Amino acid sequence: MYVRIVRSGPRRYVRLVEGDRDDNGRVKQCTVANLGRADQLSDDEVDGLIKGLQRAVGRSERRSAEPEFQRARASGDLWALHQPWQELGLDEALRKALRSSRREFDAEALIRAMVFSRLAAPRSKRGVLDWLQEDVSLPGVDVEQLHHGQLLREGAEEPLDDPSTLQGVDERRRELEAREAELALEDVADVWLPWS
Repeated sequence: MYVRIVRSGPRRYVRLVEGDRDDNGRVKQCTVANLGRADQLSDDEVDGLIKGLQRAVGRSERRSAEPEFQRARASGDLWALHQPWQELGLDEALRKALRSSRREFDAEALIRAMVFSRLAAPRSKRGVLDWLQEDVSLPGVDVEQLHHGQLLREGAEEPLDDPSTLQGVDERRRELEAREAELALEDVADVWLPWS
């Protein structure tokens, strides 16, 4: 069944129509109900008809509420920062340096969040928490479990002054630079002209 508008001269009529096929397979339309002239149906009458049909088939009435909009969270720039963070091995270096602690949260994720915040949207430590909760989606950070005290303690709890902490990061950086230089030389070799 469906609603169909039928014209008769200058007037338009609303009908409830059912489609069916005859024995030869041709579509036939049967008018189930004439609902009246389209220009004379008020919003209340249409709403009453809809509610009546819903009751007749056993469906609950749906209330049309105003749509609720939620803010979108940014993630693109943070994913672009996340990739080199992992390629350089900063995540593993920080986990290794902070492994002796008895904290109950992911300190590497908090440090990463603070660094990314400084790069993407500089703000205070208090602002970092608001930024994480309202504006962005950061991979590997559970925002629901964070609180301001964790951000304050993280900087003062364990200094990362040990030079061996970032030694692996520096080695990885050199490997990546060598790989990039090698790729650049291969590109130059590919375009080298034999007659030059």
